Amino acid sequence: VGSKGKRSGDEAELRRLAEEKIKKRDGKAVKKLTAEETAQALHELRVHQIELEMQNDELRKTQEELELTQARYFDMYDLAPIGYLTISEKGLIIEANLTFAAMLGVARGALPKKPFTSFIASENQDIFYKNRKELFEKGEPQDCEIQLVGKDGAFWARLEATLVQDTEDNPFCRVVVSDISERKNVEKSLLHKNRMLTSI
Repeated sequence: VGSKGKRSGDEAELRRLAEEKIKKRDGKAVKKLTAEETAQALHELRVHQIELEMQNDELRKTQEELELTQARYFDMYDLAPIGYLTISEKGLIIEANLTFAAMLGVARGALPKKPFTSFIASENQDIFYKNRKELFEKGEPQDCEIQLVGKDGAFWARLEATLVQDTEDNPFCRVVVSDISERKNVEKSLLHKNRMLTSI
């Protein structure tokens, strides 16, 4: 009796929904549905319910795949062997990866909203200023080699900047930072040896 009563209640609810659906579709009150019309309406509602369930399953699957992709992206971004950072048109750091923070010897959370120039050696400020100015004026990728100043002192870095825009068309630049201190030391050593040989 319980299951029969439940089934009858479900059918009554489906009938009510079917009548409302037909009423909205036809734009007039529904007085009475024939058995065939009721069966057809019930069938349509059940098919619609199954379609919704399938769509929900697909959305859930898509969401899970998106979360996995984002996790992989952030791992690649944060743990890359080179530094990545985003700088606003005003020269403020928007975000940076863990590698760049490690280069400077500071916590990544302390970098956002800081002027990037505060980490550039004073004698190289003009180089970066010119580089950034040309980037935003011409829109062409720029690169330069300057000394950055971290917690443990200065080190040579190569900056490769590209201009991009956010969803509201606001320009900002993405910068790839490579530590080239070792290469600079080798160049300095070779230059010193060449000068010695020349003098001899």
